[in-house]
Parts: sequence; structure tokens; C-alpha cells
Amino acid sequence: MTRLSLAALVLLPAAATAAPPDFAADVAPILERHCVRCHQPGNAKGKVSVATPADLLDNEHVVPGKPAESGVLDLLVPEAPGKRPRMPKEGKALTAAEVATLREWIAAGAAWPKEVVVKERSKADKSWWSLRPLADPTPPDPQGLPKAWAANPVDRFVFAKLAEKGLAPSPPADPRTLVRRVTFDLTGLPPTPEAIEAFAKDPSDAAFAKLVDDLLASPAYGERWGRHWLDVVRFGESNGFERNVIIDTAWPFRDYVIRSFNDAKPFDRLVREHLAGDVIGPGDPAVEVGTAFLVTGPYDNVGNQDAVQAAVIRANTLDEMVRATGEAFLGVTVGCARCHNHKFDPITQQDYHRLAAAVAGVFHGERPIGTPEQAKKVAAARAALDKKRAEQASLLKRTTPAAAVLGFPAVAARQSAQAAGVAAAEAEVRSLGNVPVWWAGQFRAANGPFHVFVGGDPQKKGDAVAFASPAFLSESAKGFDLPPSATEAQRRTALAEWIVSRDNPLTARVLANRVWGWHFGTGIVETPSDFGYMGGKPMHPELLDWIARRIHAENWKLKPVHRLIVTSRAYRQASAYRADAASVDGDSRLLWRFPPRRLSGEEVRDAMLSVSGKLDRKPGGPGFRLYKYVQDNVATYFPLDAPGPETYRRAVYHQNARAARVDVLTDFDCPDPAGAAPKRASTTTPMQALALFNHKFTLDMADALAARARADAGPEPDAQVRRLFALAYGRSPSAEELAAASKVAQAHGLRALARAVLNSNEFLYVD
Repeated sequence: MTRLSLAALVLLPAAATAAPPDFAADVAPILERHCVRCHQPGNAKGKVSVATPADLLDNEHVVPGKPAESGVLDLLVPEAPGKRPRMPKEGKALTAAEVATLREWIAAGAAWPKEVVVKERSKADKSWWSLRPLADPTPPDPQGLPKAWAANPVDRFVFAKLAEKGLAPSPPADPRTLVRRVTFDLTGLPPTPEAIEAFAKDPSDAAFAKLVDDLLASPAYGERWGRHWLDVVRFGESNGFERNVIIDTAWPFRDYVIRSFNDAKPFDRLVREHLAGDVIGPGDPAVEVGTAFLVTGPYDNVGNQDAVQAAVIRANTLDEMVRATGEAFLGVTVGCARCHNHKFDPITQQDYHRLAAAVAGVFHGERPIGTPEQAKKVAAARAALDKKRAEQASLLKRTTPAAAVLGFPAVAARQSAQAAGVAAAEAEVRSLGNVPVWWAGQFRAANGPFHVFVGGDPQKKGDAVAFASPAFLSESAKGFDLPPSATEAQRRTALAEWIVSRDNPLTARVLANRVWGWHFGTGIVETPSDFGYMGGKPMHPELLDWIARRIHAENWKLKPVHRLIVTSRAYRQASAYRADAASVDGDSRLLWRFPPRRLSGEEVRDAMLSVSGKLDRKPGGPGFRLYKYVQDNVATYFPLDAPGPETYRRAVYHQNARAARVDVLTDFDCPDPAGAAPKRASTTTPMQALALFNHKFTLDMADALAARARADAGPEPDAQVRRLFALAYGRSPSAEELAAASKVAQAHGLRALARAVLNSNEFLYVD
């Protein structure tokens, strides 16, 4: 049988039928529903793709005008009644009507317009809830709204949803519980006994508002909320992978994040600095260091001499940046579109590779950050030093062992001159040492052309990629389309501006959800970095959009939003369990009570240091280590058995190496920065109990807490017990507690009582 060419297939006129099936309207949807998932470029099972007619024709699966000779129909029809057809192997079989449509299409000549390419459809399209423009809801006024809940718009939304489900809010928390809750929430530290007593004497709304303002103005606020953001942006201070060597110049980014939160930097400014700080603030270290966001994730620095493998490693490196950007700012799992169109969200490979093109000139490494003149001098000096070192290494490599041993004059002279040149170059670099050199990425020209990688393989280049914004938001956000001459810096800047544009609904929505989740334990959407089809659905969609619009109204500043949330009646509720409400909303996602939580790993450690009087409040600078670092070809991290006072700083200043186990912090679910941690886990394990009861750190803190109680209270035993309770719990013991605690202290010493207190739920949980 003579086979037709592809061109003939495409151009073949339809058979003389009254109304042959239209390919785009009738046939392509069948292939999209049943076939293309397993038969497309990059995933062509059986070496057949149905994206275009080529493979169907070449393999005679389709013979135009001859359905009986077209093998595709044999695969789609059961061989016997009751049996499943051979194709598709997964999912629903084609209906009789769908098979009939394919048969009629083939009989009519199998016309397939050139411009039509069959693509797998995602589960969601551009009308998905998170991709729509922000709504502008009015805070509701539900029937039965208490007067106290009417003033704050947040409360009106929460109460309306509770009433809709037949639930009632809880009464207010007592003042001591509330001040402890909000202090840990905003600063990550326990309140002082004096602060608790002051608020207990005057728990008025005005006093609480002042307390909140004081906490937001504290340097501890940035340390607490900066830590939240460092989780999202996967901040780590080693490169990961098999070598995992420490990076000693990454800490300025951590300090930059903390400073940004303390200074109430608008979030849109933070995003711009993360993606293009070198462009918008050249010569300003406080701005340029923001670009460390792009390179603060793990990366493979082993290298590979094979060009194919090197291309894969580079593609993997860019993939890590693309995923971090999409998930942190937009809450979309854009990385799923690296090898194929996203199976669940309307994100195409073109979208993915447009983002990859935007960061294609970013490379991991340090760079001098100073004025342009300073940076130019340092770069030139370092280049000269690198050249001298390379020349010296080359000379040493050429020198024979015998010549070196015998000390031939010419060889010795050359080696001496080379060593002197290296020393001089090193001195030149040191003389310019006032210019900081930080781990903030390096930027090189990357002009393209760029292509889609078919199946994610850099060796299989598909369609060309334009320097344009991803299309999945094209129906709600104004995009950008740069000319081919656009520079690497212009592409990053345009991407940043698109992300923070007011008509981009994702950025403000995702940020609003993160803030809500960090206050209440779970976001309005429970998957904070995935607002797609496989993510959670919003419990309060109107409230989410209202807060997102409030962020816009506050010009992206977060402190006013914190103030609004924590002064709400919803936030100030008691946390007591109610079986009737829990039967409707077990996790209190609707906020019929404040959800109690265990302290995070950092809070556990910082709280022990704080109540014992040992916390070193020194801010910023190089981090301390709770491990011994040993480097050969690879790095090894040994946990310290006896961390000393030099480690008594806040945990956010710990040098956060990847795959480094750190006692207490790791035990209490501090995430490994091998990846982003948009939401902390909260587990219960034997290691937690063992660390709290037996680790040298907790024993030292128990000693210090007991010593502080004795020093503050004087020699009277009951007074010491009362002071210990005040320091750890912010309250006085009951008569029964005082009797039992005094008995323990008398029998085993105040240290034993302090040790028990540090292990108690009241110390480790926030109600």
C-alpha cells in the first residue's frame, strides 16, 4: 500500500460527506482527553505522538479515507464484548460515539489543519479561582453580629462564616494568655513577667494596641518574621548536593531580610530587590544584596567535563531558581511545566522557559558589592590574582620533581618570581577589602536564542522562547513582551515588575495567605505555595481577597496588616476546646477558637535562653555554629555535644547549613533548607523528649534558670519557686502547685524543678 506524505495528509480534501467531523472542534478534543497524555513529544510512548499527524501517518495508524486499514481504530475498540480496549491503557475508554467520530474523520480524508497542534489540557484553565482578578468584597454585616465584633472588618468576615456553619465564637482569652500569645507571635520570644503584669492590670483595647505597636517596633519582630520569609526562600548557608561546603558570605542576605521587615520595607520593593537589586540599586550594598534570593538555594558545584551533562546541570540550576520564584511570589508550581505542559494548571512549557530565560544569566557565587568604581577595582584585582595563581599552578605542574629537588637556578628563580607575583596580587585584593564581597550571585550576558526543551532535555530544542511574561495570567494581568535585544538585567527587571503589578492577583493573594497562616497556624488556603488545582481551596475566599486589597491599600507594608489581624476579636479568642464546634470544624479553620500551637524549634531554644537570662541579643553578622564543620572533598557536620555561651544568640543567627543535624532545632522540626518550607511541620517524637530532658543545653538552661530565680527572689524557697513560675509561665503558682513544686525543690534542688518546667507543655505551647 502506498503511504501518503505528511503534506498530502494535511492538505487532503475532505471526503464527499454531508458534514464530516471538524478536526479542531470534534477530533482534537478526543485526542486531548484520551491520548496525548502518553503520546506527545518528550513522552511518546510506543514512539508515537498524537500532537501532530506525523507519527500517526508514518506508522499507518491512520490511513486517510480507509478506516478499515487504520490501526488506531483497532486499538480503541474492544477485541471482544466486555473486554477493555488496548488503548488507552489508563483512564476511561473511548465511548462508542467518540470512536465513531474518529472513524468518520478518517473516512472523510483525515484532514488535519497545519496550525492545529494537539496539547494535553490541564485540569484547570485560566478561569481558576486564584488566577481571576482580585474581588472587592464589602465586609458583611451578618445577623447577630456582636457589637465588639463589628469594628474590625476581619471579625465581620469571620463571624459571618461561623454563623453560616452554625458556630459561635469563643469568649476572649484571659490577659496573661493573650500577651504571651501575641508576644511569641510577633517576636518569637516570651514576654517578661513585668510586661505580663502590666497588661494584666490594664487589659483595655488601648493598652493592647500599644502593646502590639511596641512589639512591632522591636528588633525582635524582624528576627521572627524574617525567619518566616527565610523559610519560604529556602535560605541556606552551604551549597548542598554531595559536597555541601559552607558558604561564609551568605549571612548578609539573612540580615537584609531581617532589616527589611524591621524597617517596614514594602513587599513589592522586596520582590524587586530579590530579582533585580543590582539593577535598581547599583552601588548600594543594602539593596544589591537582595539578589542573593536567586542563589540562596542548593546547587551542584562539582562540575562535569561532558558537555551534555554540563547542560543538564545548568538546566537543573535554573530550574531551582524558576521554582523558587514561582512558588515564593506567585504560589504556582511552575516547575511542573519543565518537561511538559502542566497537567493540572494552565501553565505551558513556554511559560516555564520564559521564566528560565529571565534568569538565564544568573550564576551562583560571590561578587563585590560597593560603588561601581569600587566594584570595578576589586573585580580587576581579583582577575589579576586569578591569573597569577593559574600561572603559578601551571609552572608547578610543568616542574619535574627532580628539578624541584635539585633546585635548578632557573626553575627556582621562576618559582620565586611567580610566588612574589601572587603575593603582590593578594596584597592588592586585601588593600581593597573595604568593599564587601557577598554571596549574592553573578550576572552574565545571556542573549539566547532560548528554546523549549522537549521533554526537559537541553539537547532537544523545540520552539523558540520569547522574552515575555508567562501567559497563564494573561486574562487578569497586563504582561510584558521584550524585544530580542533586551539585556539579561532588563529581563529580570521586567519579571519583577510583572510580579508586583497591582493587576497581578496572585502576588497579593499569596502574601495575604502567608501572613494569615503565620498568625493562625494555617492559611486561608492550607497550601501556601500552591494555589493551583492540586492545592487547597480557600476557606474564606472573600476575606482572602479583602486582605490582599488591604495590602495594596497599605502600599505593600505588612505592619498595618499585622496590627489589623492581631487586634481582631477572632485573634483574641480563648483557645479552649469545644466538642460541639470541633465536630463541625475540627482544626478551627473557621476560627471558632484561637488554634493553640507548639513553639517552633527556634522559639523553644530562644525561650529557654530568654527565661534563663542567657540570651545574647547581639544582632546580625556572621552566624554561630551548633556543629563542628570538617571539610575534605566533601563537608561533614558534627553536632556539638556541649554548646557554650558563644552560641547563646537567637537561633535565626545560626549558620544554617544544609543536611546539618542540630540538636533541639532539628528535633523540633526546623526544616532542612534543601528546599523551601512554606509551612512548618509539627511532629511529636521521642527525640524531642530526650533532647529536652537530657541534652547538655537544656541542663545548662535549667541551671541558669534556677540561678536566676534564686538571685531575683533571695534565699526564701517559696519565693524562688514563685519567681521561677513567673519567669517561665508568666504567672504565680496555685497553692497546690506551690506545695508540689516546693517539695520537688527541697528534695532534688531548684535545678530539678527548673528542668521539669522547661519540659512542661505550658512552657512549650502557646494557647
